[in-house]
Amino acid sequence: MPNILIKVPTGAFSAPQRENLLKRVSEAAIAHERIGNDPRQRSLCWVLIEEVQAASWLCGGLNVHAQAIPCIVLVKVPAGVLDEQMRADYVSGLHQAIERCRGEDDQRMLMTSIQLVDIVDGTWGANGSLWRLSDFTRAAGYGHLLPRL
Repeated sequence: MPNILIKVPTGAFSAPQRENLLKRVSEAAIAHERIGNDPRQRSLCWVLIEEVQAASWLCGGLNVHAQAIPCIVLVKVPAGVLDEQMRADYVSGLHQAIERCRGEDDQRMLMTSIQLVDIVDGTWGANGSLWRLSDFTRAAGYGHLLPRL
């Protein structure tokens, strides 16, 4: 059940590219967190794109927007969902998903800063209730955390 916030400079992606970005990042998150296939489980993956005025965004003190697309991705997940290998795969998968959303003729380099943030068990509220990892596992259908029958 990730909450994913993507920050990009205004105009870095067109409206159709942003729509594609939302879809691809959602698909990557669902796959890498091993969320179940039920639409109710998949609906727990929330992705938001926030555009920031390019003039308010510098990299190394420079405006790099003509040469690069800086992109900050903050992924909040319940603690205990991801192991070390899953984290590495997740970061790679998210970068690739974003990369595929650039225009074919866009020569700018994609620069991603992806942060996977574990939310401590018992500190995430959902629909007015405090949830624990077992609640998220049941709701999201985390395949790797469900009991083996």
